[in-house]
Amino acid sequence: MNAIFLKIIKEDNFLSLAGNIVIAAMGFMGFALLARVLEINAFAQWVLFISGGSLVEMLRFGITNNGLVRFLSGASKNDRDQLIGSNALVSLIATVLIVIIIVAIRHVFNASISESGYVLFFTWYPVLAFVNLPWNNALVVLQAKMEYGKILIIKTINSGLFFFFLVLNSLWLELSIEWLVSGLIVVNLISSTVCILKNWDGFKLILKTKKATTKMLLNFGKYSTFTLIGTNLLRNADVIIISISPLGNAAVALFSIALKLTELQQIPLRSFTATAFPKMSKASLEGRIKDVQHLFHVYSGALTYLFIFMSLFTFIFAEEFVMLISGDQYLSPNYSDFNIVTLVRILTVYGVLLPIDRMTGIGLDSINKPNINALKVLIMLTTNIIGDLIAVYLFESLNLVALSTLVFTCIGIGIGSFFLNQQFKISLAAIVKNGNRFYKNLWVKAQVICNAFEISNSKI
Repeated sequence: MNAIFLKIIKEDNFLSLAGNIVIAAMGFMGFALLARVLEINAFAQWVLFISGGSLVEMLRFGITNNGLVRFLSGASKNDRDQLIGSNALVSLIATVLIVIIIVAIRHVFNASISESGYVLFFTWYPVLAFVNLPWNNALVVLQAKMEYGKILIIKTINSGLFFFFLVLNSLWLELSIEWLVSGLIVVNLISSTVCILKNWDGFKLILKTKKATTKMLLNFGKYSTFTLIGTNLLRNADVIIISISPLGNAAVALFSIALKLTELQQIPLRSFTATAFPKMSKASLEGRIKDVQHLFHVYSGALTYLFIFMSLFTFIFAEEFVMLISGDQYLSPNYSDFNIVTLVRILTVYGVLLPIDRMTGIGLDSINKPNINALKVLIMLTTNIIGDLIAVYLFESLNLVALSTLVFTCIGIGIGSFFLNQQFKISLAAIVKNGNRFYKNLWVKAQVICNAFEISNSKI
């Protein structure tokens, strides 16, 4: 029994899922504490700080991340060191350039920024960018090496420490939002220090950087960077557009809470795609297209079944979820113009569509078609922005903002499926069949563990 249990907890999907559960659970609870403690304007500033930071980090890490994961999966020892060194060098240069741009914008538009909801981002993100560089770099290197246990350690340290700090603040400290950001920076410094001491960040290999490996990563990255930025904008464009619309800070806070609730659905999605991408990339590099097709059907089927269950649960208990994260303050008549429960329910339908949409993107990158994936994201982003602008400026409706999310996701699935079908046949029947088989095998493994446990107890 112990051998079976150890085999399960060491399995890639389990470790990846555990890592994402840790960071999502801590993030969810921390978000809930902030929603309850901060007044609405301060909370909206925090949301915009995090959203802006996420977008910029997609830019500075997206340049090489997917390329590193793809090419490292089949590289020799010497090539691996060169690739990791190139990744570290490019991410460092990108960080320096981005910080210079942010500081310059803050200096030129100081008066306007100081009066906006983005003041936290332009003030503190340049510091955070350097502080979190080593541990973020370590995450992509470890993902490329498929060392998910170490990823779990990093995420536990970073998310756990900050959540502990937020608990202390909620119970005793009651710090201002500026001090909360300072606490976030200190936690990131600790996480980065651990990664530097463990040599997980790859910066010691910068001297092994070669022009050829850097060029290879950048050639792939010129498309994957846009894809990652576009994907991030698909998540955050709604909040950004709402923040500059006539709807105000209350709408930003309400919509961000609805989005946070639906992020629970994305925990297994991030986990499974993190393991699917290197596997599909390796199969593609070795010319095993049938294996790429099989992996696509397995992951798409398993995730779709899971998301149907999760979405149904969230849809039914939408109001209870809102109460859990923010209390009843956002359900009060003061916000009757925006029905947060309806927002949550619309976005749970979006959750059902996510697995196949995300897997088509992973599939395109794994077969070295990042340009097509970038085109897919561009069309989705354009559709989303147009829909959001119509929703907030013409109808002043948050519900229509959420509905535009459903529209662009359906478009993305259609585009991704069309181009993947030119490489291998996507079959809905195969997705259903492999999804059934995945959970059937999971059930068999669970029965084996239970039987082994019963036998073990009977011998005691």
